[in-house]
Amino acid sequence: MTYVIAEPCVDVKDGACVDECPVDCIYEGVRSLYIHPDECVDCGACEPVCPQVAIFYEDDLPSEWSGFAQANGDFFAEIGSPGGAAKVGPLPYDASLVALLPPAG
Repeated sequence: MTYVIAEPCVDVKDGACVDECPVDCIYEGVRSLYIHPDECVDCGACEPVCPQVAIFYEDDLPSEWSGFAQANGDFFAEIGSPGGAAKVGPLPYDASLVALLPPAG
Protein backbone atom coordinates (compact mmCIF):
# COMPACT_ATOMS: atom_id res chain seq x y z
CA MET A 1 0.00 0.00 0.00
CA THR A 2 0.99 3.61 -0.48
CA TYR A 3 -0.34 7.12 -0.22
CA VAL A 4 -2.34 8.60 -3.10
CA ILE A 5 -2.91 12.18 -4.19
CA ALA A 6 -6.52 12.70 -5.28
CA GLU A 7 -8.58 15.27 -7.19
CA PRO A 8 -8.34 18.20 -4.70
CA CYS A 9 -4.69 18.64 -5.79
CA VAL A 10 -5.54 19.02 -9.48
CA ASP A 11 -4.69 22.54 -10.68
CA VAL A 12 -3.47 23.46 -7.17
CA LYS A 13 -0.14 21.65 -6.56
CA ASP A 14 0.52 23.44 -3.24
CA GLY A 15 3.81 21.61 -2.67
CA ALA A 16 3.81 21.44 1.14
CA CYS A 17 3.85 17.65 0.79
CA VAL A 18 6.92 17.79 -1.45
CA ASP A 19 8.81 19.78 1.18
CA GLU A 20 7.83 17.31 3.90
CA CYS A 21 8.56 14.05 2.05
CA PRO A 22 11.78 12.50 3.41
CA VAL A 23 12.33 10.23 0.37
CA ASP A 24 11.54 12.66 -2.48
CA CYS A 25 8.81 10.42 -3.95
CA ILE A 26 6.29 13.14 -4.87
CA TYR A 27 6.61 14.07 -8.53
CA GLU A 28 5.08 16.99 -10.40
CA GLY A 29 2.96 16.67 -13.51
CA VAL A 30 1.35 19.49 -15.46
CA ARG A 31 -1.82 19.70 -13.35
CA SER A 32 -1.20 17.52 -10.30
CA LEU A 33 1.37 15.97 -7.99
CA TYR A 34 1.84 12.19 -7.84
CA ILE A 35 3.27 9.84 -5.22
CA HIS A 36 5.48 7.12 -6.66
CA PRO A 37 4.01 3.85 -5.31
CA ASP A 38 7.37 2.02 -5.35
CA GLU A 39 9.39 4.83 -3.79
CA CYS A 40 6.93 5.83 -1.03
CA VAL A 41 7.93 4.40 2.36
CA ASP A 42 4.45 4.92 3.86
CA CYS A 43 5.73 7.33 6.52
CA GLY A 44 2.62 9.52 6.24
CA ALA A 45 4.51 12.80 6.60
CA CYS A 46 2.82 14.24 3.52
CA GLU A 47 -0.78 13.69 4.58
CA PRO A 48 -1.16 16.13 7.51
CA VAL A 49 0.60 19.02 5.74
CA CYS A 50 -1.62 18.98 2.64
CA PRO A 51 -3.83 22.09 2.81
CA GLN A 52 -6.17 20.66 0.15
CA VAL A 53 -6.81 17.39 2.05
CA ALA A 54 -5.87 15.58 -1.16
CA ILE A 55 -3.56 12.88 0.23
CA PHE A 56 -4.93 9.59 1.52
CA TYR A 57 -3.58 6.22 2.52
CA GLU A 58 -4.68 3.97 -0.34
CA ASP A 59 -7.08 1.97 1.85
CA ASP A 60 -8.69 5.23 3.05
CA LEU A 61 -9.13 6.83 -0.38
CA PRO A 62 -12.74 8.09 -0.69
CA SER A 63 -14.71 6.06 -3.22
CA GLU A 64 -15.40 9.08 -5.45
CA TRP A 65 -11.64 9.32 -6.03
CA SER A 66 -10.85 5.61 -6.25
CA GLY A 67 -9.50 6.01 -9.80
CA PHE A 68 -6.66 8.15 -8.49
CA ALA A 69 -4.88 5.11 -7.03
CA GLN A 70 -4.47 3.73 -10.55
CA ALA A 71 -3.75 7.19 -11.98
CA ASN A 72 -0.88 7.71 -9.52
CA GLY A 73 0.65 4.42 -10.68
CA ASP A 74 -0.05 5.09 -14.37
CA PHE A 75 1.79 8.41 -14.18
CA PHE A 76 5.06 6.52 -13.70
CA ALA A 77 4.66 4.06 -16.60
CA GLU A 78 6.84 6.20 -18.85
CA ILE A 79 9.68 6.97 -16.42
CA GLY A 80 9.75 3.91 -14.17
CA SER A 81 11.40 4.50 -10.83
CA PRO A 82 14.08 7.18 -11.20
CA GLY A 83 14.79 7.27 -7.47
CA GLY A 84 13.64 10.76 -6.61
CA ALA A 85 11.62 13.63 -8.01
CA ALA A 86 14.50 16.11 -7.77
CA LYS A 87 16.41 14.05 -10.35
CA VAL A 88 13.73 14.54 -13.02
CA GLY A 89 12.02 17.83 -12.14
CA PRO A 90 8.51 18.66 -13.36
CA LEU A 91 7.23 16.31 -16.03
CA PRO A 92 5.34 17.55 -19.11
CA TYR A 93 2.31 15.26 -18.79
CA ASP A 94 -0.35 13.93 -16.41
CA ALA A 95 -2.10 10.62 -15.90
CA SER A 96 -4.99 10.40 -18.37
CA LEU A 97 -7.59 10.61 -15.58
CA VAL A 98 -6.15 13.97 -14.50
CA ALA A 99 -5.55 15.26 -18.01
CA LEU A 100 -9.19 14.66 -18.93
CA LEU A 101 -10.64 16.54 -15.95
CA PRO A 102 -12.12 19.97 -16.65
CA PRO A 103 -10.01 22.85 -15.31
CA ALA A 104 -10.59 23.53 -11.61
CA GLY A 105 -12.17 26.77 -10.56
